Amino acid sequence: MLLNNYQANIISIIQKYVNDGWILSFNFSVDSRSGYVGFIQGNLEFLQGSRLFFKEYVDLQEFLEKLSYSFHYQDHENNLIFRYDNAKHKPDLGYTNHKHIKDKIIPSTIPDIEQVILEIIKDYLNNTK
Repeated sequence: MLLNNYQANIISIIQKYVNDGWILSFNFSVDSRSGYVGFIQGNLEFLQGSRLFFKEYVDLQEFLEKLSYSFHYQDHENNLIFRYDNAKHKPDLGYTNHKHIKDKIIPSTIPDIEQVILEIIKDYLNNTK
């Protein structure tokens, strides 16, 4: 898959939730390193002022490989609600992909943007609309 196709897919997913009224505004940028490799980042403003900040460094040459990623969701007062990432920790966690929830770190799978948006809607915004 080409990077511009991956980018278009993410924008299409975000736009769907803008149209449904869950996302109020968003910013999005891509720093292309080649037709297959790039750094994608953005932020989404949800109802009640909560925000999702995301970044992915991806290589799409043979398959979707997220070399690094972070999906950081916070409330309107900038307090962390959760964050998925694959940043290294000291001491080592014993696993790469993980999720921060308050003061806990748990193993996780690598999410995609739509999975994270759906988690936010289901678990944090469902009663606001």
